[in-house]
Amino acid sequence: MSLLAAARLWGPPGLLLTFALHPALCLRPAPTSGPPHRDYCVLGAGPAGLQMAYFLQRAGRDYAVFERAPRPGSFFTRYPRHRKLISINKRHTGKANAEFNLRHDWNSLLSHDPRLLFRHYSSAYFPDAGDMVRYLDDFADRLGLHVLYNTTIAHVTLNKDRQAWNGHYFILTDQMGHAHRCSVLLVATGLSVPNQVDFPGSEYTEGYESVSVDPKDFEGQNVLILGRGNSAFETAENILGVTNFIHMLSRSRVRLSWATHYVGDLRAINNGLLDTYQLKSLDGLLESDLTDLAIVKDREGKFRVTLKFFLEEGNQSADAITLPQDDNDNFAMRVAYDRVIRCLGWNFDFSIFDKSLRLSSGGEFSKKYPLVKASYESKGSRGLFVLGTASHSVDYRKSAGGFIHGFRYTARAVHRLLEHRHHGVAWPSTEHPVSQLTSSIVRRINEASGLYQMFGVLADVVLLKENATAFEYLEELPVQMLAQLETITGRRARHGLFVINMEYGRNFSGPDKDVFFHDRSVGHTEDAWQSNFLHPVIYYYRHLPTEQEVRFRPADWALPRPTAIHHIVEDFLTDWTAPVGHILPLRRFLENCLDTDLRSFYAESCFLFALTHQKLPPFCQQGYLRTQGLVGTESLRRHGAERRFPQDYATVGRRREDRAQGPEGGPLAPGPPLLQPHDSNKEEL
Repeated sequence: MSLLAAARLWGPPGLLLTFALHPALCLRPAPTSGPPHRDYCVLGAGPAGLQMAYFLQRAGRDYAVFERAPRPGSFFTRYPRHRKLISINKRHTGKANAEFNLRHDWNSLLSHDPRLLFRHYSSAYFPDAGDMVRYLDDFADRLGLHVLYNTTIAHVTLNKDRQAWNGHYFILTDQMGHAHRCSVLLVATGLSVPNQVDFPGSEYTEGYESVSVDPKDFEGQNVLILGRGNSAFETAENILGVTNFIHMLSRSRVRLSWATHYVGDLRAINNGLLDTYQLKSLDGLLESDLTDLAIVKDREGKFRVTLKFFLEEGNQSADAITLPQDDNDNFAMRVAYDRVIRCLGWNFDFSIFDKSLRLSSGGEFSKKYPLVKASYESKGSRGLFVLGTASHSVDYRKSAGGFIHGFRYTARAVHRLLEHRHHGVAWPSTEHPVSQLTSSIVRRINEASGLYQMFGVLADVVLLKENATAFEYLEELPVQMLAQLETITGRRARHGLFVINMEYGRNFSGPDKDVFFHDRSVGHTEDAWQSNFLHPVIYYYRHLPTEQEVRFRPADWALPRPTAIHHIVEDFLTDWTAPVGHILPLRRFLENCLDTDLRSFYAESCFLFALTHQKLPPFCQQGYLRTQGLVGTESLRRHGAERRFPQDYATVGRRREDRAQGPEGGPLAPGPPLLQPHDSNKEEL
């Protein structure tokens, strides 16, 4: 209806406008002050939380980190109790390659700032925990990370909304009752709840988290320590020289990290008690399930160990309870103890998370870890990711995902997943001609820290292009998500792929194995598949494995059975650059998989191939296709000058962009610089 027609029906146009606007003015909802919204919320400003904050900040994302303490790294202000970290700080490796050096730097987080390397904060091989606090403080401050300090998140729940990225928002309520809303929740709170085993008399134990660290408080005492991890041995190491004796009790045998290759097992810096035990100095280790035992306090205030079923015979006074030595005067724990110290590790704090989040696993790790997928996303709530130590269930006792030198890389993998899922940014990759495949793999296995530290968990993936003329190289993909590669990365695997993984030998490690046996090392390339120590393994697949193939892969295999597999023989120096022992077998394996020649040639060889072969090696093909000439060298420059070639040819060794012309006026295939004079028709390895 036109305004003119409306005026005829309703009178002056102003009256019509008044009627039209009145409902809108009266019924429009008043602006609401809902909870502040962020795309990403990070719980905890420890190493994992700050590492994720760094990636989010570099990507320009909307995020905030919530930290209950007034500064980052609050865990390290109290723990370890005796202040010495077990993460090594190797400041010198003899190499200048920054990526390689991170293999032996277990404390630094990833950043673009070379000042934020931990070697600038401590010269100690096993640093003081206070140095870690200073480091994390500087990391957050210098990079300008968005951290809300003194903000304790007391409750986390879901608010369903179809408009949200994941079908719901996460609502975080702090200690002041203020609500915060986010689309993705990244939990980096670590393990903070002391593990306690409920048995009769457990109330008499002192916890690692509160027991005195002053050795004078243990002078001349008999001490029983429950547990067999680094915290238990660290406690024993502190009081070893002042006690009468220390007995250590646990249900499992001691696991030495050098035998299991697991950094969380007993480290050499803490194992003094093993020496005193085996050298007959009163101290000792015992195995028993704590739930079968009981502790009773006698009339002198000392603690005695008995069996649980003796207490179940009826209510008795402590002095009347039967002790094992009453029947067996050779009972190992027949002495009385002055102190019993509980050092049983830590659990995740589930208390702040609403049941709707379904974080608890109900399985083997029901108390210790949240239930997460191989992508570190919660199995119960889409959009909730667990980072850092709390994510260690993915590779528990297998790799380094529970420690800084491991989870700095898993955090980066999670960030890359999120970038593709919510922002359409494909997984970073580089594309190269297939002639560079061997060199690309060799470079990564010799430098990459993420592959080296997260062995068996993060792997590099090579995606072949059509006809295997080129490839894409993706770094550090969670290996158990291989079947979902196209979904999570935005890349396509249509023409086959290689997976580069780092693995120990299957029968090399374990608490019952002698890893120092005399023929432990494999030196011959034909025996590479029997390599015991950490070494690269390359899997070739013609097609991307399916979810079912990944799930039902052979026992003890990191990946499904491939079309072909190649082990690069272990190396004492972990330096896989030997031309005959490492590179040549790798190149031949790749050639067999691709049915092509991956050798590098010089221009004369490519010219001869063109005259004598129907199919040129990829190296020669690509040079012609890119119309590139011969890569210049000083030797070629002198050769041209001696023969009085034109100046532009004589100076080819000074400018890589110059091009040489072939006999027919066409460009010659490129070749690598000559390192020393030799026959120009010979192949390179």
